[in-house]
Amino acid sequence: MLPENNMFRIWMDLIGHPITALLAALLLAFYTFGAARGFDRTKIMKLLDQSLAPVAAIVLIVGAGGGFKQMLVASGVGDVIGHMAVQAQINPIMLAWLVAAVIRIATGSATVATITGAGIVAPVVGLIPGVNRELLVLATGAGSLILSHVNDAGFWLVKQYFNMTVAETFKTWTVMETILSVVGLIFIMLLSMAL
Repeated sequence: MLPENNMFRIWMDLIGHPITALLAALLLAFYTFGAARGFDRTKIMKLLDQSLAPVAAIVLIVGAGGGFKQMLVASGVGDVIGHMAVQAQINPIMLAWLVAAVIRIATGSATVATITGAGIVAPVVGLIPGVNRELLVLATGAGSLILSHVNDAGFWLVKQYFNMTVAETFKTWTVMETILSVVGLIFIMLLSMAL
């Protein structure tokens, strides 16, 4: 390992920083997918504008989910839930699924439910010996799928894309997502017994 003040290390740290790496990738993409293919600056900027809106929404949702998770973790909710789970002897897999499911129902976002659920359940892993982390991840993901409803952007996307009414979307999409979540939990619980 190179010393802290080594010039090569300083440059590699700069290049390897996520913001610098993303900027370099963006500039390379401008050239390889734009200028090298004959697009002028106006066309490249138009394509960039068109692609930025969908990505911005995703980044905003993930950022909001991370912020919500951090707020809950900093407030000590994760520790309280962890201690309650240990005292009540709740199966950690069931706990991960329940926490993610409650957050999904409250917020409507599977992404927020996954990120926040993982942040809340993570302290439990240290309190309960023999917890399979991989199954906790699967349980959190399964819990984050339950009961898609009007708070969920995916609900409206499916409704519009398939030209359904709100009632039809509840009868199909919401039911399918809930079945997927519950069946996922059942299979994860069976896996935990087998391992």
